[in-house]
Amino acid sequence: MKFVVCLLSAILLTQPLFAAKGAIGVSLLTLQNPFFKVIGDSLTAEAAKSGYEAVVLSADQDVARQSNQVKDFIVKKAAAIVLSPCDSKGIVPVIQEANAAGIPVFTVDIPCNEPGVQIVTQVTTDNFGGGKEAGKAMIEALAGRGGKIGVLDLKQVESCILRVKGFKEVIEAHNASAGAAKIEIVSELDGGGAKDKGYKVAEDMLQAFPDLMGLFAINDPSALGARGALEKAGKADKVAIIGFDGQPEGRQAIKEGKIYADPIQFPDKMGVEVMKAFVRYSKGDDLPPQMLIPTKLYRKADGLADSELK
Repeated sequence: MKFVVCLLSAILLTQPLFAAKGAIGVSLLTLQNPFFKVIGDSLTAEAAKSGYEAVVLSADQDVARQSNQVKDFIVKKAAAIVLSPCDSKGIVPVIQEANAAGIPVFTVDIPCNEPGVQIVTQVTTDNFGGGKEAGKAMIEALAGRGGKIGVLDLKQVESCILRVKGFKEVIEAHNASAGAAKIEIVSELDGGGAKDKGYKVAEDMLQAFPDLMGLFAINDPSALGARGALEKAGKADKVAIIGFDGQPEGRQAIKEGKIYADPIQFPDKMGVEVMKAFVRYSKGDDLPPQMLIPTKLYRKADGLADSELK
């Protein structure tokens, strides 16, 4: 009997320990958007490497739902909470509850820069820099022409606010240049970050401004919705679209010339880096308040060379 016990002990000592050290509660904006699914999947894989279990939930763009998810993470004493806030202001009270419970809070992709909350670090795309790249791409797409353009925004989400801010800064600088053909932003509407709403909003813009020359959409789903509206109106080749994200469907559309360009993000890096940040924090390391991941402008030539596309 002693021999059997010793043998079992020896076997156990040579096996990896699979018991999780704790759970990381993750509430993402929406898992209907493939971008956030990549964040969730990469975070989950990275968490497992360090012995943690990631519980990834979709907030479905509903701040009340997200708040309830966070409350549940608090009750279950999660080792950490990771959020991509549905509403940077509306999520403040429940972040404060997590702070009071002593649970470290991190944000990924969408920051929360509101006062009165303690966030260990925010891992996000350099959205302002990406917005500036989008502005340069619009100028490039218009090829020296001026004209009217529209913006499909999402004002309740901090990352999208930064994208539009960077975009506008570049357009304003262009318009201030001597001899430059002026580019006028004539309409800014909430595209909801979704294909169906992007379609409807772009349709409304085209009816109000039939001479529209360009559209900037804050993500690929709304850009693809806008493309559908252009095709229906028979203006697919007359209006340049700049998107944002670099999702497979968006990159495919760029390859096919349906979208001019995207500043592309790296959601896989975000998921990995936010989990690495938690591990560093748990070891007592000091972290910067924000970790920015640069975008890269992706044009048709990049699509043609992209082996992941059809």
